[in-house]
Amino acid sequence: MSEFKNFIEDLKKNKTGVRGILAIIIIFLYGTIGSYFIMGLNMNDSIYYTIITVATVGYGDIAPITPLQKLFTTSLALIGIGLIAYIFTIIITSFEENLHDIRSGRYMEKRLSEMENHYVLCGFGRVGLSVFEELKKRNQKVIIVDKDEKATEDIEETENIIVYNANATEDKTIKKLNIDKSLGVIIATGNDVENLFMVLTVRELYPDAWIITRASKKDNVKRLKHAGANKIISPEASGGVEIYFAAVQPNLVYITQKHDIDFLEREFEILKKHNCHLEDIEYHFQGIRTPVTRTIGVLDEEEKDHFIDKVKNDSNVRESLDIMYKTVNGVHSHWISGPDKRHLDMAIEELKEEGCLLGINLDFKVINEFTKQYKE
Repeated sequence: MSEFKNFIEDLKKNKTGVRGILAIIIIFLYGTIGSYFIMGLNMNDSIYYTIITVATVGYGDIAPITPLQKLFTTSLALIGIGLIAYIFTIIITSFEENLHDIRSGRYMEKRLSEMENHYVLCGFGRVGLSVFEELKKRNQKVIIVDKDEKATEDIEETENIIVYNANATEDKTIKKLNIDKSLGVIIATGNDVENLFMVLTVRELYPDAWIITRASKKDNVKRLKHAGANKIISPEASGGVEIYFAAVQPNLVYITQKHDIDFLEREFEILKKHNCHLEDIEYHFQGIRTPVTRTIGVLDEEEKDHFIDKVKNDSNVRESLDIMYKTVNGVHSHWISGPDKRHLDMAIEELKEEGCLLGINLDFKVINEFTKQYKE
């Protein structure tokens, strides 16, 4: 659909097409004025006669009689035939040129250049698919790069998802991915040599890029680190979820709060408003360094509504949760993810205005002091 729109825009910008439109206007004026003065017709019939003559229809209801009228009608008809041939030539030529542009990747390059605040995912095997699913759950923009068209053929492209079948080890491919405006580059192929080459290329071209790469063999972790990767993940030990969290670290914030269970619904509303997600919850017990962690991940609307309904209306659930909150004195922490720093900042600011935020990226000592302070 976007390629068709670009095609229409190019037609509008085509100077030959503009000249064709001007020619149509001039011939129409010539025919209408000539029909009025030479054929002796009224204005309505002049317009009608011009159209059927230029279109070479000629119903015969109006016929030229004098030599001048016949000369005028002949000239108008010949000009009409030439004009129709000219217009068809323009359309066919423009269509062929734009079809060539589409095939040569011009419109793909335009889409790539317009992407901002996105992730670049290089490699779409088992691990790449797992990472993509995590990105998609959180409505993140992503460019998937894989030279194997069969591997990506089932992906439904949208405004936020682009599939680019190309070799990501080549400089010319990397340069088209708008990495300087991306949130991170995720390299997830199963070939450590290719991964190493991609890390080196991206780091050389974009020194400030956030790069996460897969390491199939532990021996290659150091090599990838020296090449410039910010994070190296072994999927055998972790999988796509950990690769995702490594990718979003610049847009992942650790917050500590104090509130009761009645604030949970409002907390979800604030996060949803700013397109952020509550990834987990850590309950802090006084004097115990390691918190009790519960992974939450991405909850859809039905799951959130079900949870809130349970808290409100199920006395057993509410009592159990209330005991937990009282045990930790209401002090707990979350990892919050968002599409970018701006959205995270807005969500954090609103939580702060609600009076429940204790701090950001607090360490154990500080959090432990809060648990003492709020102990009843």
